[in-house]
Amino acid sequence: MMPLYSIGEVARRMELSADTLRYYEKIGLLPKVSRTGAGIRRYDEEDLSRLNFIKRAQRMNFSLQEIKNLLIMRNNPQRAKTGIRKMTAEKLADIDNHLQELGRLRNELQLLLNLCQGSAAGCPIIETLEEPS
Repeated sequence: MMPLYSIGEVARRMELSADTLRYYEKIGLLPKVSRTGAGIRRYDEEDLSRLNFIKRAQRMNFSLQEIKNLLIMRNNPQRAKTGIRKMTAEKLADIDNHLQELGRLRNELQLLLNLCQGSAAGCPIIETLEEPS
């Protein structure tokens, strides 16, 4: 018989709140969790595996809706391979765009910091922030 875990045990083990676990069930990221006669949720190893999948996908910056789609594709990865590759390529492109934006932001902040160090009057950082965008 597979061990069953309470919501508190799963929350601690997965570093999630009980509210998050209930929410995942409510929106369909987790299937309806089994319950005792008293209505207490009981999670099995399959639920923990699914939660681990969700957490890893979140760390890769997939949205909950994207994760929902990935979970559907997870049931038949060979058939869904093209869709999974497309989603992953889109996510990678988003990350590349964010990296470019962060690079531009870093350069701008470095320039402002350098200007501020060499400025005898005023503060170039404040002046730049006050300019209309």
